[in-house]
Amino acid sequence: MSDSRVAVVTGAARGIGRASAVALAKAGYRVAGADIAALASSAMDYRPATPEDLAETGRLVEEAGAEWLPVVFDQRDKSAVQDGFSQIVDRFGGIDVVFANAGIQGFAPLLEMSDEVWHDQIDINLTGTANVLRIAAPLLVQRGGGRIIITSSTQGQHGTLDGSGYSASKWGLLGLMKSAALELGQYGITVNAVIPGLIDTALTRHEDRYAQIIRSGGNEPTGDVEKDEQTAAAAQQRKLPLGVPWVEAEDVAPLVVFLASEEARMVSGTSFAATGGDSANITA
Repeated sequence: MSDSRVAVVTGAARGIGRASAVALAKAGYRVAGADIAALASSAMDYRPATPEDLAETGRLVEEAGAEWLPVVFDQRDKSAVQDGFSQIVDRFGGIDVVFANAGIQGFAPLLEMSDEVWHDQIDINLTGTANVLRIAAPLLVQRGGGRIIITSSTQGQHGTLDGSGYSASKWGLLGLMKSAALELGQYGITVNAVIPGLIDTALTRHEDRYAQIIRSGGNEPTGDVEKDEQTAAAAQQRKLPLGVPWVEAEDVAPLVVFLASEEARMVSGTSFAATGGDSANITA
């Protein structure tokens, strides 16, 4: 039963993090939601999460009948992650599930990429997630077992035009997940990944992402955000077998709830995808 279990969700202020925090709340978990709730990288072309976004997640979690604790940290800072998890343990007594979801996404060709675009994605997505696991795993061992879930991406399973930094970080997360599963199984801890497709969130609904989709189809964006959005949406609908332009964050959350559950006790070292059918384009 999950009635007294504690789930920690990073990147909880919006998107997949928010949807999963609410879904876990509805499944009976007490929820701690962590986020930087501020600008994580000036190289990213979308609105950063805010304290108000995190507070709205908390409102929705509490509306679902669950206890809620907001925690603010930059996961690049391992000591800040440690402090954040200490707050969670002080409040709830321990943790049972960690959904390491926080991340950023930027686009730039290798020949034009700034150091900031590369390092911010690797440092936040890959090193930051590793920091979360390195702090959380001992707490799960103390608890006698638990669940770790990581957000990777379809772009962690194939190359990405103008997206090498993001693709490398998300591919690296799959290696981290599989390695952690090998190491932590002896403690009753499962480690898995969710693979979202193109999700309808602030992370993807901006000109740089529309331009990348258009260039992937061999065309050039106009620079008109509204027009490029329509072109990108049409391209996605043609590409995805289920005929949708974007997948909703709420379509990923049930995978998180399942992987957190007792029913998933024999599932470890693997990935579950919600991509609108784009997974059919990826080798096995």
